[in-house]
Amino acid sequence: MATAQKTVTDICAEAKVASRQLGLLDSETKNRALNAIADALDAQADQIVAANAKDLEAGRENKLEAALMDRLMLDHGRLASIADDVRKIATLEDPVGRLIREFRLYNGLDVRKIAVPLGVIAVVYEARPNVTIDAAALCLKSGNAIVLRGSSIATNSNAVLAQVARDAIASAGVPEAAISIVNGGDRDELRDLATQEGVIDLIIPRGGEGLKHALKSVATVPVIYAAAGNNHVYVDASANLDWAEEIVVNAKVQRPGVCNAAETLLVHEDIAKEFLPRVLKRLEAEGVELRADAQARALAGVDAGEIAAVEDADWDTEYLALILAVRVVDSVDTAIEHVNLHGTGHSEAIVTDSNTAAHKFTTQIDAACVYVNASTRFTDGGEFGLGAEIGNSTQKLHARGPIALRELCSYKYVVEGDGQVRS
Repeated sequence: MATAQKTVTDICAEAKVASRQLGLLDSETKNRALNAIADALDAQADQIVAANAKDLEAGRENKLEAALMDRLMLDHGRLASIADDVRKIATLEDPVGRLIREFRLYNGLDVRKIAVPLGVIAVVYEARPNVTIDAAALCLKSGNAIVLRGSSIATNSNAVLAQVARDAIASAGVPEAAISIVNGGDRDELRDLATQEGVIDLIIPRGGEGLKHALKSVATVPVIYAAAGNNHVYVDASANLDWAEEIVVNAKVQRPGVCNAAETLLVHEDIAKEFLPRVLKRLEAEGVELRADAQARALAGVDAGEIAAVEDADWDTEYLALILAVRVVDSVDTAIEHVNLHGTGHSEAIVTDSNTAAHKFTTQIDAACVYVNASTRFTDGGEFGLGAEIGNSTQKLHARGPIALRELCSYKYVVEGDGQVRS
């Protein structure tokens, strides 16, 4: 592991050297290293959980929010799941060297467009120690060195996870510097990392808006933002209400502190009188705090309890908690307008039995992932069969949606001729 005596510049320089070696590794070696990481996580689970317990205790003392504490927590079950994800990544097709396109030019030159590693990727993240392993595994498989910068909230967890991974890959013949970690200290350290031009090829921040703005103010290297998820579920007039109820509850309740959870429910006025009382009662039973517009409050029913009046700011808020904004709309067009105005372009869902409404929603909604009759909670690299993810991008250049193996590659053109010169 990187020691306290090493500067960010030193760590990044070592990662750069390692990245050139990684780019030459065959799939078998990378897969052997990945399986070594997974086995080490299983073997050292007690040590990892003990380190995580220190972070959890500090979090309780500092009165961290419940959503942060949930993201911070590692237990044996979560560690086993992380190890399984690493093994899944090992089984996936190696993206490096993938032939994207080939063609012959008019002059006889043969052109191949081939996937290549980006080089050195820095991942800056907050209270998510699982990212330490997910990101390292994805970068290793895609031939990239990684520099990890977690937050002080998870110092003990990140340190032990990174050391476990480094020791494991070294045992498989991969350079230790392929996985490096910086301390997760002050903003000067973040600035030093974000200004390593010519060394760091990409930074991916995974955290709140504060982290995003902090990077925007200093970064001179390319950044892909794993952005916030102000997500919606729209229940159309033709919806199967049994499906709708389960989808809404799952999208909000199953894990509310993550970026693919729903924050707003939109319901068509034609079914609002029937649907709202049942779904709001169910949500309240799950402990959800409701904030609704006047029409939704009027239709909520006598069993809905006290429902707060929604405020304008609620439509733009990513709660990351058991809070849900509710609005009644008069058409799919109004729902689309609301989503495109207030959403963050992450994950949006429609529940409908109308092909016309579904087509309109999927073609007009501007988001990385758009669902028809399914929960927004599926926006996840593991659920998409990608093994894991470093984050979910709402940008439109290079990567959009789950950032996984292919998104961690660039490409080069290899052009072969037999003596051609340009006239």
